[in-house]
Amino acid sequence: MKNVPRWRVAAAILVLAALGFFAGVLTPIYVRGFELRQFVSSLTHNVETADRSDGALTLMVLAKARSLSLPVTAPGVQITRTEGEVRIAVHYVVKVDLPGYAVELHF
Repeated sequence: MKNVPRWRVAAAILVLAALGFFAGVLTPIYVRGFELRQFVSSLTHNVETADRSDGALTLMVLAKARSLSLPVTAPGVQITRTEGEVRIAVHYVVKVDLPGYAVELHF
């Protein structure tokens, strides 16, 4: 087996470091988004939710999003009721500034 040139080893280390950096920046955002989805799912499966007003449910979702540092606004929370079933959709955008690149993550 031949020796690998030093520049290839250095390039591989740089690529792995960049991937680690991106994962370190983006993973917490996705984890918090997952936690919010779990919370909303638990609300829709709760029997008491049907008795609560849309405004109260919206405030609950906004409070949870605020506690997770997610930029959810009241217009981003959509509540629909059909035949005793409550559905809650939450839409928001997280802006992430990376070195040399900015990205908007849509949830």
